[in-house]
Amino acid sequence: MTSHEDDKRDEAEGREEPKVHDKRRIDPVTGEPREPAADAAGSGAAPSEGTADASAEGQQSDDLSEADRALLEGEAAAIEAERAALQAKSEQQQDELARLKAEYVNYRNRTERERAGDRDATIASVIASMLPALDDLDLADKHGDLVEGPLAIVAQKLRASFEQLGVVKLGEVGEAFDIDKHEAVAQLPNPEVTEMVVADVVQAGYRVGERVLRAAKVAVFVPAE
Repeated sequence: MTSHEDDKRDEAEGREEPKVHDKRRIDPVTGEPREPAADAAGSGAAPSEGTADASAEGQQSDDLSEADRALLEGEAAAIEAERAALQAKSEQQQDELARLKAEYVNYRNRTERERAGDRDATIASVIASMLPALDDLDLADKHGDLVEGPLAIVAQKLRASFEQLGVVKLGEVGEAFDIDKHEAVAQLPNPEVTEMVVADVVQAGYRVGERVLRAAKVAVFVPAE
């Protein structure tokens, strides 16, 4: 078997040729001494070009990472500052909205009170101008003129209309005297009472809501001494 055939067989079987390391100190070709590998390693010789390039690339990679990190931190700080500003602005707007709502509620309540007051004032003005007519109806009722007939029907409808408008008649015999709705025109001593009591209604009083149009003129019983 030839050497060429042996080489093909070794190649087919995947065998590697043995490597021979020449450790001779004298170069057999030039006859000059060789530098030992150990001396070269211990002399602090400059690293190979591939090693220097790898180190430079690693250093450059570290520099880029620091720069990117600083950029990201700056962007994160800017985003956080913007978020804090937006949150502060949102809270301010919510406070302003709550204040506007409170002002609107107060305005609405004040408007409703004023409207109700204007309504009561208008009704009071109309009723006050008609008090003489109501007094005439009361006198007619006391004399028995409103028992039946057209005048009785008119008086009934008129009083019903006043009730719908919130007009309340003041002054009832037997109730306790109240200076806010009664005006005493006569005092009658009475040993049976311990406080001032309405004995008779001389002229009825009227109020609309909380507004007293006219106090009732009454005669009162007072405790006897």
